[in-house]
Amino acid sequence: MAHKAAHSSRPGTRNVFKLLGPIFYRHRLRLFIGLLALLGVDFLQLCIPRILKRGVDTLSENTALQSDLLFLAVLICVIGVLATILRFCWRYLIIGFSRHLERDIRKKIFTHVMAMDGSFFSRYSTGSIMAHTSNDLAAVQMACGMGLVAAIDALVMSVAAIGFMLAINVNLTLLALAPMPFLAIATRMLSGRLHKRFDLVQEQFSSMTEFVRSSVSSVRLLKAYTLEKSQSERFEKIGSDYVHSSIRVAIIQGLLFPVATLVGSCGMLLVLYFGGKLVMESTISMGDFVAFVTYLYMLIWPIMAVGWVANLSQRGLTSLRRIFLLLASRSKLPPASVDCDADVREFRCNHLNFAYPDTEKHILKDITLHITPGILGITGPTGCGKTSLCQVLARMFPVADKTLFAGNTDVNQLSPESVQGLVSYVGQEALLFSSSISDNISFGAPHAKKQEIIAAAKAAAIHEEILHLHDGYDSTIGERGVNLSGGQRQRIALARALVCDRPIMIIDDALASVDTATEEQILRNIRPLLGGKTVLWVSQRIKQLSATDRLLILEDGAISGLGSYEELCSTNVFLRDIRHRQSLIEAAERNE
Repeated sequence: MAHKAAHSSRPGTRNVFKLLGPIFYRHRLRLFIGLLALLGVDFLQLCIPRILKRGVDTLSENTALQSDLLFLAVLICVIGVLATILRFCWRYLIIGFSRHLERDIRKKIFTHVMAMDGSFFSRYSTGSIMAHTSNDLAAVQMACGMGLVAAIDALVMSVAAIGFMLAINVNLTLLALAPMPFLAIATRMLSGRLHKRFDLVQEQFSSMTEFVRSSVSSVRLLKAYTLEKSQSERFEKIGSDYVHSSIRVAIIQGLLFPVATLVGSCGMLLVLYFGGKLVMESTISMGDFVAFVTYLYMLIWPIMAVGWVANLSQRGLTSLRRIFLLLASRSKLPPASVDCDADVREFRCNHLNFAYPDTEKHILKDITLHITPGILGITGPTGCGKTSLCQVLARMFPVADKTLFAGNTDVNQLSPESVQGLVSYVGQEALLFSSSISDNISFGAPHAKKQEIIAAAKAAAIHEEILHLHDGYDSTIGERGVNLSGGQRQRIALARALVCDRPIMIIDDALASVDTATEEQILRNIRPLLGGKTVLWVSQRIKQLSATDRLLILEDGAISGLGSYEELCSTNVFLRDIRHRQSLIEAAERNE
């Protein structure tokens, strides 16, 4: 879903343009030279009617010499060659600048998104972010490239052409420009509608992009439920709405150009009629008339460019506002320049309460807890806040002051990056990349040696299965690891956390897809590797919970039990219940 808050406030145009200011300033020399080349082309084009005037006047007066006409022809050819060279220069410099601008803004968006906290991603979908970096950015690039060129070119050519026309005949110039107010009125009316319609198109493109992304990433699930046809019908509906809105934009765009052309043609018609009479009355010469018509012909392009530039500028401004709103969003984690001590291995929660942004219901309620080196097991019913606690400790979401401490320091006084750098996080969903297995395991430690990668894979009980793949550790896995089983993905993710070797490790139900025999092997393998570390191990499996040093039980967001596994088995109803159910399942499996 696209970001709904984008409509809650409309940033001022001046603030929006501040996003472009530093980029324009950084490339000012390139732009200056490009604009000089553009002005050079315009100057050369404006010289041609003067040359034509001289040739026509000598012909009409019967004073023309062949050598003079040849000289004028050669001069026009030289001007054409020079204009071609300068035209290449401004295209290379100014259009090239627009590509640099596109790159810089895309990098800015990516860097900004990478620095955001979890609340940001609850407001912006992946499809919306992708639309900002593709469709919106393309509109901004076009407006700052060809749109900028067309605007400057149209302004210079129109002012210069009108000046030369006034020098030939003032009354004839006023007649030629008489239809122009109609163009100004039409452009203003149509541009206002274009902004609203294009904004809707961009919103729908975001929704369509997110729908495609989620469908492709979940294609196996869709096939399992035979929802291909249903999903295709939904996509057709979204696509039809997008096309309908795009056509409404195209209607405005389609009107701007013909209206501008009609206005220019009306001006030309008036010039041909009244200018012809002036020639017949000898008020102006035939050369003046040809030069005037040529200048008016040059003026038609700026007139037509008004509609095109208005279209590009409205689309670019709309997209730039959307990008500005995305970049204006701020992480709710308080900024701090103090780095956390790299040896910190403790968290302390002091009456911690937590609710997800834009919600009022507390997921965690009055959590008071001291987390020290050793393995702390965390369990509880589904939805009790286990994952929320892990994400809060990993600094993915903001908390109130003096409710969470890393060591003895309030986390709100420490830079989020330094606290996050203490933690190796293995989430419920094993996120893998379309790269080699070796790259996936060493993702958090790019300089890890091959033997370290292999040691981590052995500890996660995935080494032998990797060797059976076609290229071993160099085997490329599909996007999100689709060609691996759920258990294999989870074990690779666990190996990745082990390679990071950070002082605090959070394992959030990361072995749920692993069979019991492999589970026992992993527990035996990694126990020696966790010495001196602080480990939070979330699970509902008794074998994993029984291997912990302490056990925390959450129910409805609050602590209902804290102590050793043996102590809680005799006092906590939830733990007794799941132990009883799992023992019955294991007994049934042994009897089969």
